[in-house]
Amino acid sequence: MDFLSLFTLYVFFLVLCVSLFCCLSGGTPGGLDSIFHRAEEVISLVLPAWLQRCIHCCFHTRSGAFVFLHLILDTLVFAEYTWEILGYSLELEMNWMLVFLPYFLITVNLYYFYKCCTTDPGRVTKQNESLCTRVYAYDEIMFHRGNECPTCLLMKPARSKHCGVCGSCIQRFDHHCVWVNNCIGALNIRHFLLYLLSLTLTAASLAAVITAFLLQVVLLSHMMTAAYVDSEGHEEIMSLAYVIQHLFLTFPRIVFTLGFLFLLLLLLGGYTGFLWYLSLTNRTTNEWCKARRISGSTKSYSRGIVGNLQEIFQPYTHCKKER
Repeated sequence: MDFLSLFTLYVFFLVLCVSLFCCLSGGTPGGLDSIFHRAEEVISLVLPAWLQRCIHCCFHTRSGAFVFLHLILDTLVFAEYTWEILGYSLELEMNWMLVFLPYFLITVNLYYFYKCCTTDPGRVTKQNESLCTRVYAYDEIMFHRGNECPTCLLMKPARSKHCGVCGSCIQRFDHHCVWVNNCIGALNIRHFLLYLLSLTLTAASLAAVITAFLLQVVLLSHMMTAAYVDSEGHEEIMSLAYVIQHLFLTFPRIVFTLGFLFLLLLLLGGYTGFLWYLSLTNRTTNEWCKARRISGSTKSYSRGIVGNLQEIFQPYTHCKKER
């Protein structure tokens, strides 16, 4: 199997795994929900009981497994970057600010990652129930006055939702994120947005440095103007495919890391842009999914771009003060 076929297979497998993970961890609206539920039932017939328990623990209960996985992936990527890319880049006299930028960005990212994991997302309790119900008006379409949470036995504030994983109702519920082992709600959505943005910029800076390094290697070795003799004895000019294959054979870990970063940028960048779009229009992921299943118009909570951002970065703290 040649390099391009192997790399295409690698990317396809990675995209498939990430897509399945997103569907299982975040839930999918509409008919796909039942499809994945049936798929889980079929898979459960062939998986051993201990593996089923592990999957259930990871996706349906609070677990630090993906927090540790997140940190392990960060460590592996930066270990490879420090071990190979950093030294080579400094030897090639690349701009040192660009080379060290990923370290600054990952520090910022880890700070917001910690804040996402530890900040109260806005839990509704008996002590703050009456105050939380006054923060947002009921639209009587998605959120109805007088609805009681059968689990918490509390009146559900508008824009809230009971999280089955965390076991509590969350003010301005967006979604439950397994990567931070916490819900994303009114009091930590700002940390989550900055976490996503800093993670996207970290991946972009790493990809930029690695790409610049590989381009430097190609230019300094005059690889694009080189020639080779094929199996029939004819002299051929190096094509782009052969250049990439040569780079892969010379720097296999670097090229695979770059492929992973490009894929991460594609998925993470799209999700980050989508969540920022929802925030600028003052909607949550939960409301976006609900609106797709409701016929007719729904009430908008938008207060304009400036007002929406102010609501996110200076959230209502009535519920927090009364806890």
